[in-house]
Amino acid sequence: MNAKPVHHAVYDTYADWETGHATAYLARAGYEIRTVGPSREPVTSIGGLRVQPECALDGVRPSESSLLILPGADLWDAGDDLAPFARKAREFLDAGVPVAAICGATAGLAREGLLDDREHTSAVSFYLAATGYGGGARYVEADAVTDGGLITAGPTEPVAFAREIFRLLGVYEGEVLDAWYRLFHDSDPQAYAVLEKAAAR
Repeated sequence: MNAKPVHHAVYDTYADWETGHATAYLARAGYEIRTVGPSREPVTSIGGLRVQPECALDGVRPSESSLLILPGADLWDAGDDLAPFARKAREFLDAGVPVAAICGATAGLAREGLLDDREHTSAVSFYLAATGYGGGARYVEADAVTDGGLITAGPTEPVAFAREIFRLLGVYEGEVLDAWYRLFHDSDPQAYAVLEKAAAR
């Protein structure tokens, strides 16, 4: 596979459990996962994982990426420290490169105005409403939503979040995508057989 890397944002207090399904199976599909921090200085996740970012945010170019993933973090609601990541998301979307945001990152994008004209979801509607954004009428009660190159999901939906990423990038499709979701979301043993059959092709 010659696809461009997937860029995964990392910053202090990032929610390390929200993107694991997505990055693991993107890597298995041949995507290079590159971590992006505010700088090259190490950051620490909510779970206490210390991560050395491979690149700094200001050096990331949409033209060199397949996708930007923004996990949730306590910092999204604690000030403007992560606002540069929301601005980078705008840069990606303006360039036609997709962005996937989960949990608190959706609030950051709401503040940036990126949800005003796209269908989207999050933890609950009033969480985003508290940002004062103008997209409340476009809020959808769903596990994950894709619109205009932007994927959004709430904090309890890491599997649906990954499903939408795989769909958007064409990693899995049709019954294989459905089987992947049923296996990891529903623990459906019949779904495993579908995935094994697809892997053997």
